[in-house]
Amino acid sequence: MPHRTTTRTHAVGPRGRGAHRLVADALRAAQPGDTVVVAPGRYQESLELARRVVLVAEQGPGTVVLAAPPGGAPALRVLGPDCLLRGLDLEGADPGDPAVTVTAGAGLVLDRCTVTGGRIEVRGPEGAEPGDFREGEEGTSAVLLRDCRLTGARHAALRLSGGARVRIESTTVADVDGVGAVLAGTARLDVTGLRLESTTGSGVRLRGRSRLRMTESRLTSPGRAGLLLEDTAHALVTNTRIETPGTAGLHLGGDSHADLTDTRVLRPAASALVLQDAARLTADGCTVTAPGANGLLATGTARARLTDCRLEDSGFSAVHLADRAEAAFTDCRVRRGAEHGFHVAGSAVLGLTDSTVGEIVLTGVAVTDEARATVTGCRIDTAHTGVAVASPAGSRIDRTTVVGAARAGLEVSSGGRAVLTGNRVTGSGAAGLLLDSGSEATVEGGSVEGGSGSGVVVWTGARPVISRLRIDGTGRNGVYFAEGAGGLLTSCDLVGTRLPALHLAAGAAPRLRRCRVLDCPAAFGGDGSAVPVLEQCDVDGAPLAFVGAPQPPAAPVLPGLPAVPAVPLPPAAAPAELPTAEPEEEHLDDLLAELATLVGLDRVKHDVHSMVKLMQAVRLREEAGLPAPPLSRHLVFAGNPGTGKTTVARLYGRLLKALGLLRRGHLVEVDRSALVGEYVGHTGPRTAAAFNRALGGVLFIDEAYSLVPESGGHDFGLEAVATLVKLMEDHRDDVVVIAAGYPADMARFVGSNPGLSSRFTRTLLFEDYSAADLVAIVEHQAREHRYELTGPARLRLLHHFETLPRGAGFGNGRSARQTFQEMTERQAQRMAEAVTPTPDQLSTLEPADLPATV
Repeated sequence: MPHRTTTRTHAVGPRGRGAHRLVADALRAAQPGDTVVVAPGRYQESLELARRVVLVAEQGPGTVVLAAPPGGAPALRVLGPDCLLRGLDLEGADPGDPAVTVTAGAGLVLDRCTVTGGRIEVRGPEGAEPGDFREGEEGTSAVLLRDCRLTGARHAALRLSGGARVRIESTTVADVDGVGAVLAGTARLDVTGLRLESTTGSGVRLRGRSRLRMTESRLTSPGRAGLLLEDTAHALVTNTRIETPGTAGLHLGGDSHADLTDTRVLRPAASALVLQDAARLTADGCTVTAPGANGLLATGTARARLTDCRLEDSGFSAVHLADRAEAAFTDCRVRRGAEHGFHVAGSAVLGLTDSTVGEIVLTGVAVTDEARATVTGCRIDTAHTGVAVASPAGSRIDRTTVVGAARAGLEVSSGGRAVLTGNRVTGSGAAGLLLDSGSEATVEGGSVEGGSGSGVVVWTGARPVISRLRIDGTGRNGVYFAEGAGGLLTSCDLVGTRLPALHLAAGAAPRLRRCRVLDCPAAFGGDGSAVPVLEQCDVDGAPLAFVGAPQPPAAPVLPGLPAVPAVPLPPAAAPAELPTAEPEEEHLDDLLAELATLVGLDRVKHDVHSMVKLMQAVRLREEAGLPAPPLSRHLVFAGNPGTGKTTVARLYGRLLKALGLLRRGHLVEVDRSALVGEYVGHTGPRTAAAFNRALGGVLFIDEAYSLVPESGGHDFGLEAVATLVKLMEDHRDDVVVIAAGYPADMARFVGSNPGLSSRFTRTLLFEDYSAADLVAIVEHQAREHRYELTGPARLRLLHHFETLPRGAGFGNGRSARQTFQEMTERQAQRMAEAVTPTPDQLSTLEPADLPATV
């Protein structure tokens, strides 16, 4: 037979409009490659396409209906390859039956067609391998749906089985009493631009070893899960929205696996991402918004890895891991959760890196049962508790910042075991670190700053190991040791606490090694029966001694020695009931009154008042819509040690917050060691990290001149200065930098970099305290600790300060505080010799209590 080189067109229509009245007649007459053109009308036929033909609606979509006759036969059965239908409406006889079937080995393209009242059923060859998706692969298909609409089916709108291959482009599936698409066997479905709306079942269900690749699609209001994967199915989903599903957005079971990229799950009625059994999930750049339950729920031995994802407004915990599930989150954000941010239970494992968690009702990260968590480089903002570890399996919290926890920043609960390294906790309501009875905690480095509670609370019987921790400006004690508590503190700094730096309840026995107490109202408060061990510790530069410690046998312990009482956590309450007092707003008048009460510093007080008035004028001009005059808030504090520079700096930050010029007004105190690294490339990040801790407040650089070598030449300190200049410019409205040091050296510091000289335009000079000022400081300390100086003691003390050498070792206010401490120690020795000292005797300081050199 000669080779056929031409194709023919066959017309179908009513009488007088075509050669064939029935489409079936035209198909029987057509040869491979021929075209059948159908005139407008409704044709009730069951058609078979056994060879390659093109079937076209003459006047385009919506003009031709091919309706299946009663009896269960489909409107179209495809038996041959490469068949094309364009612009036709296919209508099934029963919504629960197929309207279109494609058998194994056949091929079909539906272009701008509609299928109603029945499903499309595609059967592929049995035993075919599903293959894996590869990036950039276009894919091959036996069936292609382009610009089509599938509607009104029951059970499923599209069913693929065997080794079926189907591709969907810009197609709508709607109003299905069942599942939008079902895949089984080794079927494979490639989808681009799918719009799936209103199914009573899941949007797409995958079983067996089926595969789905979906991109640029939208699944709206599926009655159950948006995507349901079972067995060993695999889905690759990109740039897709799953909106208001009736249960989960994505539900994985069995050994199924899903990869999500740039995909959003919005307002699911249940959990957004559900992993069961041994399912696996990877998600990159995805968003979960307002799930009715969890953002991610993983059980069994499921595994999840999420990168650059957002989970917001969860009805339960944003992430719940149970059984032996494992999940890793990197550069993710969890916001606004009704329970925990992350709840890790059972024997689950969590890795959380470079992520943020905020506005959580309960705990940012809660680790319970036998679970483990590693939290690294994260920020947890505004939760009841930042991180709570109650599991003995061993968790690690590294380089994480916890801000504004209503209760505790980091908590290791009874039975919990954790290592806390290089963390920063600021603004906690009850405690920065809470180490409960029966906990096992190791704290290495980091800081606890501000807040209305104590820096560290060590509950009854706990024995933490804490090293290189800085506790700064807490509203209560620096470290609160409950009854019988202990542990080891090494190289820790306790700075500027509102109550005594260390509260020691009855029987507390901590060991402190090389610790420093600076600018605190007292070193110790609490119970005289505590037995701390102090090794090379100091308070404001003087050796630290425990006044209430048991004396040698000849000197019995004194009852009722006066001390500032710490405000302990309720002894009858479990740690879960720690107080959660909110920090009070401070008013400008109150802060200025506090400034006025500072001893001496008349010139500094005048300068601060002048700056406050200037800043008030600036605010009034801005509120009136007038341009603000040039204003640099950065300052140089020039003065000798102990002249109140740190105290005024802390108050200055609070004043700026009250004026509305700083968000937080907190103080971060650093020196050269906190800014300058030990090797190339270390200084910049180290300086930036210290600067970032001060955002919203004041960065106080003590001995700032040490960053600039006197001899010139290369020094890492110059890199720190350059980094500071850039950061001051980048964040000029969100931070104040105060550089402090000896008057003779600060001019050299400011002149070392043009950027510094243009930013530090005002210097406050802190003059040395007079002898009368130093007496007033001692009297202030005495009142704070419920002591009183007699008149003769006051006169001798004035003579002492008038004759005290003011060489290199003179500490100004620090010398006054050291003198007061020595006086209380000498008074305690004197009272030990009294048989029954009266309360007045216990609170009176006599001339005999002054240092022996006086």
